[in-house]
Amino acid sequence: MGSPLSRAAALAAAALCLATTISSTPMAGAAACGTANAALNRPATASSTENAGTPASAAVDGNAGTRWSSQFSDPQWVQVDLGSTQQVCRVSLTWEGAYARAFQVQVSDNAADSASWRTVHSTTTGAGGTQALDVTGSGRYVRVLGTQRATGYGYSLWELGVNTETDSTGVPPTDPRNPDFGPNVHVYGPGSSQAEMQARLDTIAAQMKTNQFGPQRHAVLFKPGTYNADVNLRFYTQIAGLGLHPDDVNINGHIRVEADWLQQGNDPNNLGNATQNFWRGAENLSVTLPANQIERWAVSQATAYRRMHLRGQAHLWNGYDGWASGGLIVDSRIDGTVVSGSQQQFLTRNSNLVNGWSGSVWNMVFAGTQGAPANHFPNPSHTTVDTSPVTREKPFLYLDGSGEYRVFVPALRTNSRGTSWENGNPGSSVSLADFFVVKPGTPVATINTALAQGKHLLLTPGIHQVSDTIRVTRPNTIVLGLGLATLTPTTGRAALTTSDVDGVKLAGFLVDAGVQNSPVLLEIGDSSAADHAANPTSLHDVYLRVGGSQAGKATVSMRVNSRNTIIDHTWVWRADHGEGVSWTANPGQNGVVVNGDNVIAYGLFVEHYQQHNLVWNGNGGRVYLYQNELPYDPPNQAAWMNGSKRGWAGYKVADSVTTHQAFGVGVYAFNQADPSIVTDNAFEAPNRSGVRFTHLVAVSLGGVGTIANVINGTGGQADLANQVRYVVSYP
Repeated sequence: MGSPLSRAAALAAAALCLATTISSTPMAGAAACGTANAALNRPATASSTENAGTPASAAVDGNAGTRWSSQFSDPQWVQVDLGSTQQVCRVSLTWEGAYARAFQVQVSDNAADSASWRTVHSTTTGAGGTQALDVTGSGRYVRVLGTQRATGYGYSLWELGVNTETDSTGVPPTDPRNPDFGPNVHVYGPGSSQAEMQARLDTIAAQMKTNQFGPQRHAVLFKPGTYNADVNLRFYTQIAGLGLHPDDVNINGHIRVEADWLQQGNDPNNLGNATQNFWRGAENLSVTLPANQIERWAVSQATAYRRMHLRGQAHLWNGYDGWASGGLIVDSRIDGTVVSGSQQQFLTRNSNLVNGWSGSVWNMVFAGTQGAPANHFPNPSHTTVDTSPVTREKPFLYLDGSGEYRVFVPALRTNSRGTSWENGNPGSSVSLADFFVVKPGTPVATINTALAQGKHLLLTPGIHQVSDTIRVTRPNTIVLGLGLATLTPTTGRAALTTSDVDGVKLAGFLVDAGVQNSPVLLEIGDSSAADHAANPTSLHDVYLRVGGSQAGKATVSMRVNSRNTIIDHTWVWRADHGEGVSWTANPGQNGVVVNGDNVIAYGLFVEHYQQHNLVWNGNGGRVYLYQNELPYDPPNQAAWMNGSKRGWAGYKVADSVTTHQAFGVGVYAFNQADPSIVTDNAFEAPNRSGVRFTHLVAVSLGGVGTIANVINGTGGQADLANQVRYVVSYP
């Protein structure tokens, strides 16, 4: 059997062999050294430079013809900020003739002082040339520290490259304390320079003032604290607090939306028109107004005032004669009076209007709101529902007490009234470590791999061109956008679909149709079989667009198959202005098709589609505020026919539906291309007791075009002589 010593040696050898075998076979999902250069074009600094032509940035610009070089002394260093703490696995150095004989490669989480640096490679026999150094260490900053020059000159690097670990599927981890949100997210803390912060806010406002269809996107985030700021909120800009409670962040000043750029009527000097103040939002912070001032929030569609506390009064138009056409206040407390002025329609849900509301035009809807005006229709046109039947508020990003970024998911509420946060703050939170941060250019295959691994998605601001469908297949997945992140399908597929599973949350992004027709842009559920009442899927501030930025095409913009889905504010828009806009250039058949039962929509804005804008096929549906403009551009009556009917109703409940409720709904006509066009009905629905409409309005805008009836052949004709028609209830 051999001696005990030889047996021990044999066992040791066997163990070594086993260990070698195990380590040589990577496990599924094991970490691997990525191939992307994490240092490319990242911020770089150095101890010195030889001259202005050899800056630190030249070592990370990907250009082999530019270099960083130092002064002619020891020691010297160059460092790069990777943007987040990452596991560094390889550092590549391409030396010029003036190389380092002795140097160290170091990493640090904060680059604060010499003690923060950890050495991952050290040599005293450097040979210059090109070196690929395998290292092990984690840090946000990587530094090359030269301690002995090989020549009489300084240190000179053509390129400094850094590779970081990724798993075998190419999905990098997210550091929840130092996440890389990309260049379009601007984060400020109480120690930030107030002057620099205000300058940045002013620069963004100037860039985005009239930038209605540009690619720029911005999110400005405030850590808990108090700030002095005047935020003039413009296109594709999100302002948000990073506290767990709105009062954790206070702005002394304004977060305002002005009507000051779009001509109204024929007077070029009248710029009070707010009807194109779209795509922006403020959420999860408080505003303390200067004494004797009001907050201007002159908005139309795709704008959200969400989870806010305003210490003062709000006006929802320019304050004089300007038009405004939509928006919502949700989960917010407003201490002063809300004055709606010329706002045509508006939704206020689950809020606290401490000093009430003043005004109405066609359709002001209140659901679950303290301080709402009494139910009355029309003149004033106030549709007031005491409680909201089923709600879940929008998930949001916040910083916890330890400095970790997390996403809070407010709890599901039933028959609720008032805000979700003034009396407790029920819900749960998820670490950002469980999210995959998606930047423009991230391959869809990588996104879908992350989803399959159970990751949530954080979409950073920008245009995300998607060549395939993002597929959400797991229950409780969160897809959260910052700064109106925009998904554009490029191959005629859907931008995003979900399986028929529980509890998916989609929030804060725009889907913009590509030039190749998509049969559907966004699809919720692949069937309507399962009951999701205990944990429904919800959509919050998710917007869809066909045309405007380009000649987009989509047959159906949003199709909802899953039962019990909550639609918490959407604008689904076939563009009537912008690029690629005409009856044939940006075709869109239907805006929203609902097939699932017991779907609830709060703030459903759908406009300009070429057949029924909304088709509701499921039973048990409930809608709280519907706003629709029929298409402006049918060239003639023949092009606007539904068989023998003149035109397509803007809101269609299928003949098979037995139960449906709608509160505060409006359809408008503006037949710009041919004012003689007639639409037979604004609304069509089965005439049965279980299908009920409360507070309907049909409008011929300026008398340009005719709606012959409000609903099912009743309610009177809206035309030049009688531009507004109301129906209190139907049947």
